[in-house]
Amino acid sequence: MSETPENVPGAPDEDVIELATKIFDMARQGDTATLVAYLDAGAPANLTNDRGDTLVMLAAYHGHADTVAALLERGAEADRANDRGQTPLAGAVFKGQEAVIRALLDAGADPAAGTPSAVDTARMFGKADLLKLFGAE
Repeated sequence: MSETPENVPGAPDEDVIELATKIFDMARQGDTATLVAYLDAGAPANLTNDRGDTLVMLAAYHGHADTVAALLERGAEADRANDRGQTPLAGAVFKGQEAVIRALLDAGADPAAGTPSAVDTARMFGKADLLKLFGAE
């Protein structure tokens, strides 16, 4: 008998994987209203993909400040790092997403968290305005 998802104890159901993929796409695309409906129906705000990217990470990286704020309001962690140690704030700094940076900071994101941190990323790219914002001039 082969080891397929149907007969491996604890293996995720194909429908669950398909739904999770849709939810990650909503975060990437900034489909805040639909994403919020899923979260309000019970989808976890800190859902992570196979690389450890959270919904906040994906929304932040793709520049969707409203989506980031909605996720944070529903309990998503602002500083949760992915498997590579990257935080949503560092991703937003890398992509130059000012509105996302503000939303994350307003939710208490730590500019020193992660590897590289948002501070390190701002230094790497010579973003003096962000270093000042982070209090790391």
